[in-house]
Amino acid sequence: MFSPNGAFSGFSIRDKDESLRFYRDALGLDVSENAMGFLTLHLASGANVLAYVKGDGHQPASYTMLNFEVDDIDEAVDQLNARGVVTTIYNGTGTPVDDKGIMRGNGPDIAWFTDPSGNVMAVIQASAGS
Repeated sequence: MFSPNGAFSGFSIRDKDESLRFYRDALGLDVSENAMGFLTLHLASGANVLAYVKGDGHQPASYTMLNFEVDDIDEAVDQLNARGVVTTIYNGTGTPVDDKGIMRGNGPDIAWFTDPSGNVMAVIQASAGS
């Protein structure tokens, strides 16, 4: 019988050192590296996400593969932008976003960005009571 003890998500990256700096310094996440060179993103929720190098075989996730829930999306976007994270990746594409790259009033407020490997991620406004 299938009886898992837990689960975690993972995704591929192009370059370990570049990704480590991005997740640790630009996003401010707690990141560890194991003996095989895999990165583990330790999220405040207690979840862990594995990032593994796929090198030249890496294909970036074109969908939003990781969402970071925040209390104040404007503050989060301002902080990310100050750290060099570009949140305007969908400006001019027909996606209804403002000058900061935030889509408002069409579900929860959300702003997308990419990691150094081109994977799409987002900050998303926490709903009241979550």
